[in-house]
Amino acid sequence: MYSRRGFLGTAALASASAVSGRVQAASIPEAPHIDKVVMQPPLHPISGPDYRPVVTLNGWSLPFRMNGDWKEFHLVAEPVVREFAEGMKVNLWGYNGQSPGPTIETVEGDKVRVFVTNRLPEYTTVHWHGMIIPSGMDGVGGLTQPHIQPGKTFVYEFEMKKSGTFMYHPHSDEMVQMAMGMMGMVVVHPRDQSFRPVDRDFVFVMSTYRVDPGTYLPQVNEMTDFNMWTWNSRVFPGIDPLPVRLGDKVRVRIGNLSMTNHPIHLHGHSFAVTCTDGGWIPESAQYPETTTDVPVGAVRVFDVLADNPGDWAFHCHKSHHTMNAMGHEVRNLIGVSRKDLARAVGKLAPDAMAMGSTGMAMGNMEMPAPDNTLPMMTGTGQFGPIEMGGMFTVMKIREDLARDDYRDPGPYKFPQGTVAYEVTPPAAEPARQQGAPMKNMKM
Repeated sequence: MYSRRGFLGTAALASASAVSGRVQAASIPEAPHIDKVVMQPPLHPISGPDYRPVVTLNGWSLPFRMNGDWKEFHLVAEPVVREFAEGMKVNLWGYNGQSPGPTIETVEGDKVRVFVTNRLPEYTTVHWHGMIIPSGMDGVGGLTQPHIQPGKTFVYEFEMKKSGTFMYHPHSDEMVQMAMGMMGMVVVHPRDQSFRPVDRDFVFVMSTYRVDPGTYLPQVNEMTDFNMWTWNSRVFPGIDPLPVRLGDKVRVRIGNLSMTNHPIHLHGHSFAVTCTDGGWIPESAQYPETTTDVPVGAVRVFDVLADNPGDWAFHCHKSHHTMNAMGHEVRNLIGVSRKDLARAVGKLAPDAMAMGSTGMAMGNMEMPAPDNTLPMMTGTGQFGPIEMGGMFTVMKIREDLARDDYRDPGPYKFPQGTVAYEVTPPAAEPARQQGAPMKNMKM
């Protein structure tokens, strides 16, 4: 767990290049680490302008210290172990103990200094995706700065010119480092607190991985055939729910650093897309949606009024993106007699299980799996198997949540008479006699 204590005090100004020597090293702020996989409480500012902080799905916000009028952060690029969901851990690269790295929160107009220490086995950089900053701070290795060699620390300095939602990731051996999970989110709050305020503010980044069953390392050369579709490097049922008070105005900030687009859908509500990584969308240009597509390398932010209590599914609407550890070569056997198939397969593989002849429902199947992998579809709700995976979670809207209470409130208590129910169809009518017309009757 991190400590805020090291983020008070002052330090000497550092240059926007490599930091070396005892004097400069002594001025580098503490680098907090965290190993928890659950959403941490909002980190309210202890100095500088006030703002409503965000919460990061299965993540946290990086503390800062004030050095005069500079806000100073410290990112450490390093190998990490990330639990995608209970029963599966993956060796990734990330920042400050996790992949993705912690969310960086600042305020419009802030002067920001970010120290980046490289503990990877190769060089790296940090690119500040979507932010308007000086060219020499853009983080493109070889083009705008030297690469940060292993064991070295570099400093980025810039002013936050505009509020909004942005991302950070390497521009150095990008194919490998992003495929290994090196990414994070940046939230710049408006200095004017009356500008589009919300009651709850969630943020996460989407990424994809190919992790073969029984292994622990992503296939970094894979470009299209992924089997783990993650929000903040977690998959359902390991993704946090979004606890919300009834009547809250809620903001959800979504970054996409995967290799494909994702149509993100919320049940039970309509919302408005209010911001991209390019800036805030004028209210006159907004329109109601229930699904918004998030392109590759982009941010989409939507605001929603949580006026409909219940447990509401929130997910990517590509069906294979709500599955885990998919076997893409499994044959389609719908309509094939399972009995006949099982008999034939059993002669060759006595322990094999014939599946899929009536569909692929997983709720009643118990199948052996390799170590360190997850079922394709899993999770249990109060009415039985949920049968989802990947990019899926639940927005839980309740009347009795406190202002900063982000604990899982448990299953929704449905009012009597509001749940879909089974009915018994009427008995079949008696069969009518079919025969010759009776005498003396006109037909």
